[in-house]
Amino acid sequence: MAFLRVNIIGFVIILIKGLTITFSEESKYKFLGNFHTDNLFEDGDFILGGLFPLHFRADPDLLPFDAKPKPSSCSEYSPRGFRWMQTMIFAIKEINARQNFLPNFTIGYRVMDSCDHILTSLRSALVLLNGQDESVDNYTCVGNGHPATQAIIGDAGSSRSVAVLRTIGHFRIPLVSYFASCNCLSDKLEFPSFMRTIPSDAFQIKAIVRMVKHFKWTWVGAIGLDTDYARFGIQLFVEEAKRSGVCVAYAEFFPTTYKRERILEVVDIIRSSSAKVVLGFTGEGELIPILDEFKRQNITDIQWIASEAWATATLLWSEYRELLIGTIGFAIRKGDIPSLKSFLTRIRLSEAYSLPFIAEFWEEIFNCKLNNSLNLHAHASTSRKPCTGHEDLMTVENTYTDVTQLRVSYNVYKAVYAVAHALRNMNGCKTGQGPFANNSCGDIRNVLPWQLLHYMKEVNFTTFGQEVSFDKNGDPIASYDLVNWHEGPGGSVQFVKMGFYDAALEGERELFINDSIIFWHGGKQAPVSVCSNSCLPGSRKAPRKGQPSCCFDCIPCADGEISNQTDSIECFKCALEDWSNEARDRCLPKIIEFLSYEDTMGITLMFISIFGACVTIAVAIVFTIFRQTPIVRANNMELSFLLLLFLVLCFLCPLAFIGEPTNISCFVRHTLFGISFALCISCILGKTVVVLMAFRATLPGNNVMKWFGLAQQRASVFICTSIQIVICIIWLTTSPPYAIPNSKFHNSKIILECSVGSAFGFWCVLSYIGFLASMCFVIAFLARKLPDNFNEAKFITFSMLIFFAVWITFIPAYISTPGKYTVAVELFAILASAFGLLFCIFAPKCYIILFKPQKNTKKHMLGKGNVNSIKQRG
Repeated sequence: MAFLRVNIIGFVIILIKGLTITFSEESKYKFLGNFHTDNLFEDGDFILGGLFPLHFRADPDLLPFDAKPKPSSCSEYSPRGFRWMQTMIFAIKEINARQNFLPNFTIGYRVMDSCDHILTSLRSALVLLNGQDESVDNYTCVGNGHPATQAIIGDAGSSRSVAVLRTIGHFRIPLVSYFASCNCLSDKLEFPSFMRTIPSDAFQIKAIVRMVKHFKWTWVGAIGLDTDYARFGIQLFVEEAKRSGVCVAYAEFFPTTYKRERILEVVDIIRSSSAKVVLGFTGEGELIPILDEFKRQNITDIQWIASEAWATATLLWSEYRELLIGTIGFAIRKGDIPSLKSFLTRIRLSEAYSLPFIAEFWEEIFNCKLNNSLNLHAHASTSRKPCTGHEDLMTVENTYTDVTQLRVSYNVYKAVYAVAHALRNMNGCKTGQGPFANNSCGDIRNVLPWQLLHYMKEVNFTTFGQEVSFDKNGDPIASYDLVNWHEGPGGSVQFVKMGFYDAALEGERELFINDSIIFWHGGKQAPVSVCSNSCLPGSRKAPRKGQPSCCFDCIPCADGEISNQTDSIECFKCALEDWSNEARDRCLPKIIEFLSYEDTMGITLMFISIFGACVTIAVAIVFTIFRQTPIVRANNMELSFLLLLFLVLCFLCPLAFIGEPTNISCFVRHTLFGISFALCISCILGKTVVVLMAFRATLPGNNVMKWFGLAQQRASVFICTSIQIVICIIWLTTSPPYAIPNSKFHNSKIILECSVGSAFGFWCVLSYIGFLASMCFVIAFLARKLPDNFNEAKFITFSMLIFFAVWITFIPAYISTPGKYTVAVELFAILASAFGLLFCIFAPKCYIILFKPQKNTKKHMLGKGNVNSIKQRG
């Protein structure tokens, strides 16, 4: 920007020096040089200037200054710019034809070419203001030339308008632009005399970002020519995009000198980027070098977003159709101007022979060469065929004659009418009621620029159904058509309206997009342009270090956390009673798990439990049937039946452990387990003591068996069991077992289990059973070698070994096994130890009773033993 200002200031100084006037002997001032700038002029009471880009480019001037410089030249004729100029002339003629609009007053015009070039535009503006006539040699400041213009319609570009305003703005000469949209021009402190009929880029950028969000593009590139228009526009785009969660992959500018090295750098950045949507914030001619390189490198996968400067530029279509088809952009609102078509096609060959502007236009439109042509820019006309004189614009269909897309032309039309309405308001002001000092109104025959500017800011009129007014910054109400580039009949371009943006509406109604009629560059679906694909529900975004916010990794939510939205920033924990599903996008109630009668394991354990009880009952039946046989009588028949009864309880005890735990079931299961095993071990202990004492009683003078009769045996079982009952009562009254939900081992499940309440009480119950079993083992071990063919002590010893092995294994397994398997381990220990007792103690007896009845005799039982021992045990 500083560099641009220095260049402009330097140019103005040189220009002023070039226009230095001298005082001659005839007392007349004289310009030392002229510019030979093409122009159209028509006189009137008020001269309205016009600046239009009738060419896309000014040819570079490399002057050695060793001779008189040749006139500057422009190249690449613009039929679109010529239509804009003609629209201004049409509007002026239409106003002059309305006698009741400005009675006895006519508006004249002087139109000049800006060549889409800053210095040329500034030169032309100065010529408009000083009234210099390039066709008159030795031009003097008085007596010759054109009247100075009091207002200017133009220029088409923001940078050119800025340059002109910084030179003429201090004189408060109104500059009404039809195509300069830079937001910087809304600064009234710097540009107080600027107005426009095109909305500010601030609204366009807001609309573009809203559209980008609509199509879910979060990674977009932006390029532009290094001008005020592009720099301010792209800066606004970057800021608005950031606020809306859209990231700009790159923002590149290429110089106005179109250096190929820089063009290649920009194209390489576009090609290598993952952003497949690019905003081109340039004028229509300014994009050509980029598109040429695209075409050369065959880059065809870019979806273009066009700024309003080239959103309806038909010039680009014929050469770059494959690159630009499907382009979308916000264009200026279209308008219909009746009778403009007939005016545009009214030009005749005779005018081409008298006016350089018309001569070049005629040769470019009809691709022919006029005899003695006034065309100063005829670089390629030498190879053209001569014009026949039968050419007719009514038969031509091109950019110039196409009035179906009157957008910029309609802005030109509104700009002319804004000046005209300001003049009308000034003319209609009543003396003594004016807005100026002493309530003056201003003189329409001697218009002062600052007075005209006042009236222009207050105009409010309607043309063809559209309201025209200006806000405090000189900007109109913002409204755009969203257009899509389609291929029409014959390969022509069609700008299909696919939506609109209207700042006068509120909220979501500002932007409307009809997705169903969009033709995309890459196919039937909108292209994907993201740095990172969206994180699906069940994951969260994790920013990548040192990269924009749109570049991230998707991290799956942890167990127990969910995200139910796309691109969620964080995962949310489920409630305590819920857990995340496998996709991590919903919280589901946790699975309630316990050892039930419907589980395979529960059914198996129940079957084994019932089977054990049935086997025990079968043994009791066998013992009942054969209760008079020596083997039954010799094994303490009463304690044997008690033991069988209590073993049935031990086998049925696991049934209390299966099913949904409740406080009552937890209370019952541990109590039943502790007491039933205490009963069993007490009976075994009684049998073991009787066996040992019975053999000791065979010694002479030993009368110990009187202390181990049936009553004493029953009392020992009762006392041993009573101690366990007391332990259970203390445990249950102080800290009883209770049902709890447990998620410690399985976060996705709620394990319903029984807490033992007091761990000390629980281990006391187990320890007491272990104590009884230890006593049984020691006594049985001592009696294992006592004389008798069927010494029961050794079988008790084996049963106790199994019992210890099971419960010693049970302790670490019980502690380390999670969930419902903890209960299964405990049930396995109960059943294994019960089966160990049943088979070790009763299986040998049943085998003899059922399969070896010959051994079930007193003789065989006595062997070398003492007959008294049998009697005592009986």
